[in-house]
Amino acid sequence: MEVTMKMDEVLAKIAQLQKNGESLSKKKIKQAYPELLQNALYYFPSWEHAIQQVK
Repeated sequence: MEVTMKMDEVLAKIAQLQKNGESLSKKKIKQAYPELLQNALYYFPSWEHAIQQVK
């Protein structure tokens, strides 16, 4: 798997989506931002763990 984002970029993007009121469900992110999901799963054991790091 190729990593194209740094961990802080992943967290910043999640925070931005959250701030904009977008759904953070794994299914929606996989459809709309597959690269974000792929990179988040490289750095964190699950999508939920990545979201928790932002809160």
